[in-house]
Amino acid sequence: MSEQPAALVLNLECTVPSPPETTFLLLTEPARLAEWWGPHGFSIPEVDINLVAGGRYRFRMAPPEGEPFHLSGEFLEIDPPWRLVYTFAWEEPAPDDTETVVDLSLAGTGAGTRVVLSQGPFLTEERLELHRNGWSDSFEKLARAAGSAGRSGAAGGRDNAR
Repeated sequence: MSEQPAALVLNLECTVPSPPETTFLLLTEPARLAEWWGPHGFSIPEVDINLVAGGRYRFRMAPPEGEPFHLSGEFLEIDPPWRLVYTFAWEEPAPDDTETVVDLSLAGTGAGTRVVLSQGPFLTEERLELHRNGWSDSFEKLARAAGSAGRSGAAGGRDNAR
């Protein structure tokens, strides 16, 4: 009997300075999501979201240099403001890309919201590390956006949206 290799799954967490309700809006409201999604230097000029179980999403990401690219997926579970689960696929995949599942769980803390991410399985360690770097940058930007949302009182508003 041969042993199966362990699945390559990314697990990260961060705490952001906003309550779960505000944090969930930052994760799901298109204009707010565009404020923080992606690695440093990237922008999100287009976000389409149909936030229902079975609904689809599609983001256009623009790197600092080069051509924009797209990612898309389907919402599998939506439990505001505690959980969001969706598939994630690059529309112009590299040969070692595969569709993964992103599971975001939120929990209120005295300091705001603890966001726990699980994503996978990945085909290669390199793809896992690419996503680790992207999510780490994104979580830094999410924390800043959450702090701004709390100070402005515009948790669900579009007045701070780009």
